[in-house]
Amino acid sequence: MLATFLIGLREGLEAALVVGILVAYLRRLGRRDALPKMWAGVGLAIALALAIGAVLTFGAYELTFQAQELIGGGLSLVAVAMVTWMIFWMQRAGRTMKSTLEGGIDRALTAGGLWALIAIGFVSVAREGIETTLLLWSMVQSFGDAPSALLGALLGLTVAVLLGWLISRGALRLDLRRFFAWTGGFLVIVAAGVLAYALMDLQEAGALPGPFTAAAPLDPVSGAVAVGWAAFPFGWAFDVSSAIAPGGALASILQATVGFMPAMTWLQVVAWVVYIAVVGWLYVRGLRSARSSRREQRTASSSSPSLSQQGAA
Repeated sequence: MLATFLIGLREGLEAALVVGILVAYLRRLGRRDALPKMWAGVGLAIALALAIGAVLTFGAYELTFQAQELIGGGLSLVAVAMVTWMIFWMQRAGRTMKSTLEGGIDRALTAGGLWALIAIGFVSVAREGIETTLLLWSMVQSFGDAPSALLGALLGLTVAVLLGWLISRGALRLDLRRFFAWTGGFLVIVAAGVLAYALMDLQEAGALPGPFTAAAPLDPVSGAVAVGWAAFPFGWAFDVSSAIAPGGALASILQATVGFMPAMTWLQVVAWVVYIAVVGWLYVRGLRSARSSRREQRTASSSSPSLSQQGAA
């Protein structure tokens, strides 16, 4: 519930801020008549996200177990790719998002078409909506506790809408840069866990070698699939199910926060470590680069008055 709450809060706040920028700009231009068209696009984006969620939730029951695992693993990989792209896109484009959105509104108003304004609202929200739907669906499949996970997401989205409304009204000041920096780091860890779960699905379907296929190394004594270093690379990396119950609260918390499962294959562990190492390093490097850029801008702005005064002297 905590993990899906934070995801709903972050993704919902992104969408709420985008919509808030669009609404405020149209009001500043005195084009309140265009607001219904923009809201129609937002409504279509929300409907699309809900439709995708419904298809994913109710459309797989007629499939075989193998087909369900293949679809689940494939869509989880898509969710990881979208989340990873969105994290770095937000890091790069966050500073110019307002001007980009306002430029899109200007072009839509110049074109004067109904569909142009609807498209602005739709595209601005659909990206976050589809990404959130895929990520939440993957996490619900992973946790196996759909009511709690969905309740957490709903609460997160509700709080996000409230925060977005308060921010747009000037009633709340929030350090968005720090908020998105911390939640972006959290999403990196969540995406690593979703990636590990996706690989487990694909291994269970037989699409990837693992403990469920003939490639699994066997323990010479028990005849079961080997665990530990002897099982590398297609067996179990570890199995602590006797100490941490797979369906227990501790297992759910660990899986929701750091992607840990009581029993994980070597392919899952390697993928998790590589993803955290590579994506985490790139993310931290981006944060440091942005911080250095802001520091240089402040230094330049503070030194420019003195330089102009020297020139006048």
